[in-house]
Amino acid sequence: MADLHVPVDRAKGGIAAQIAGRLRDAVRDGRLAPGTRLPASRDLAADLQVSRGVVVEAYEQLVAEGFLVSRVGSGTSVAPLGARPGTRPGAGESREGGGPYYGHRATSPDLGLFPRERWLAAVRHVLATVPSDALDYGDPGGVPELREELAGYLRRVRAADVRPEQVVVVGGVAQGLSLVLHALARGSAVRLAVEDPSSRRQLPLLRRAGARVVHVPVDGEGLVVSALRADAALVTPAHHYPTGVVLSPARRAALTAWAAEGGRTVLEDDYDAEFRYDRDPVGCLQGLAPDRVVLCGSVSKSLAPGLRLGWVVAPPHLAEAVRRARGELDLGSPVVEQYALARFLRTGGYDRHLRRMRREYRRRRDALVGALAEVLPEVGVRGIEAGLHVYLELPESWDERRLAAAAQEVGLSAEAVGPMRTAPGPPAVVVGFARLPAHRAWEAVQGVKVRMSGQNVDCGSGSR
Repeated sequence: MADLHVPVDRAKGGIAAQIAGRLRDAVRDGRLAPGTRLPASRDLAADLQVSRGVVVEAYEQLVAEGFLVSRVGSGTSVAPLGARPGTRPGAGESREGGGPYYGHRATSPDLGLFPRERWLAAVRHVLATVPSDALDYGDPGGVPELREELAGYLRRVRAADVRPEQVVVVGGVAQGLSLVLHALARGSAVRLAVEDPSSRRQLPLLRRAGARVVHVPVDGEGLVVSALRADAALVTPAHHYPTGVVLSPARRAALTAWAAEGGRTVLEDDYDAEFRYDRDPVGCLQGLAPDRVVLCGSVSKSLAPGLRLGWVVAPPHLAEAVRRARGELDLGSPVVEQYALARFLRTGGYDRHLRRMRREYRRRRDALVGALAEVLPEVGVRGIEAGLHVYLELPESWDERRLAAAAQEVGLSAEAVGPMRTAPGPPAVVVGFARLPAHRAWEAVQGVKVRMSGQNVDCGSGSR
């Protein structure tokens, strides 16, 4: 374990940034060799006479940038040479053929920033304190402690109108939507309106769950409510994928009126609601019409998809039907993870993690948008400042598939929008930025330009 000399100037403030800067310089100039194990955050904090949280923040920043790696049980060490900035991206991932790789989906969070230590502490607390009976088959709707914590969190953060008995814990939004549609179908197919364009990945799931999909256009205000001809509607009002628009107040009112007048149901996928960078996020639609709107959310973007933890908030009769369907399907979600998430929420760990991720994702988004403006000024960034992806509208003469392929070649997660539409629209691509370190954004965009230029596509004259 290395003995570090890390001078800090308390008069300047920003102690965490100073520590991160000193360590970053030491890695760059070779004073900290690849594989060198750093002192535990508690020990370094004691040496520097600062709070442990300051050192943790500095370490986490350098892990995010790719200078350090952190593994449970192994501590924090200098990243291997092949994983450090300048050779590989911050997450240290590689892909076939070599080169940086920044995620396989535009909606992928940075899993390298999963709060392993805090989550491990929550799991340990659960295993040390819950009674043995808690590990038996439980309520298929979820353990009471988590349902209570989720209800409080959603009331506080998402302005939801919810009581614990309306919450059903599920294995993510995908399963939640399937269970709700199963409960709504009652033996016959449900005509379900979905936004156009929308992700192609969810359509097979919806159809398998008993829905007859009806595509409804999205414009600058969100779903065009006047075009609805369905029994139910699936919407992403906080941040639409792929276009990035928010459902406007007028459309929110029209949609809830449409549901109330016809006794219809709105399924609200609370997609990307945690990550709004220009202002506080708009409250959920469910808070306006709790008797007609079913709210579905998860920790897949905020923590990790692999946890398979999500929730459905529904009117009481529908919540009971979803709970019953969950019991018939697989008897419910793993209980240890449920108790751990409940503790994470109760102790404020989840809120702290989200605040940290908002800061980091905003920094990465700003870097990507700035690089696009400089290198590819013809490309228009549309949608609000939110989420984990940007929607890029291209000049009419550009080929969206070629640009998406060029972006993928440099390691970006990118997807052409055309296949997501049923109606014609301008050429566009979506690009994920959550796993793209800010210091690699310009290089990645320049790489896209070089590849597009090699295909005889006019990519403008932006230069650095």
